[in-house]
Amino acid sequence: MAVPQQDRDLAAWMATYGPGLRRYFRRRADDADVDDLVQEVFLRLQSAQLSAPIDNVERYLFTAARNALISRHRRQKARASLLHDEFEDGLEIAEQRSPERIVIGQQEYRRVLEAIQNLPPRAREAFQYHRFENLTYQAIAQRMGISKEAVKELMHRALVRIVEEMEPDL
Repeated sequence: MAVPQQDRDLAAWMATYGPGLRRYFRRRADDADVDDLVQEVFLRLQSAQLSAPIDNVERYLFTAARNALISRHRRQKARASLLHDEFEDGLEIAEQRSPERIVIGQQEYRRVLEAIQNLPPRAREAFQYHRFENLTYQAIAQRMGISKEAVKELMHRALVRIVEEMEPDL
């Protein structure tokens, strides 16, 4: 099967001008985008409906490269402005701290403290080490003289009991 002349030209141009285009893009774009930009130039060339042969291939390719950079910049700018608009539209202004909201927060805080105080002593000790002193299960196990699995079980029981006290409807 014979390879069409246009495909042979494209392959030769890729081999000849590809490294120069990569250098061109490396100076003007992120390294992650270089190969994509080179590919975009050759795809543009391949898809172009040329009515006449290209007289100066190098000038044509580097003009296409410049246009690819401009197009990418415009797309990124448009995408950034869309993301910015969506972010601003999605923001909800936080509710002001009303006296009612402050009282509700204080009540919830007292309920959590009470739930922690109502835990069995060993579960409360493990919970406090983990949540307030940021100790790992292994460190808690060593401090309490028990296995790591026993600490996991104590933490599980503590969390279940706290949730049950906080949500009596469950």
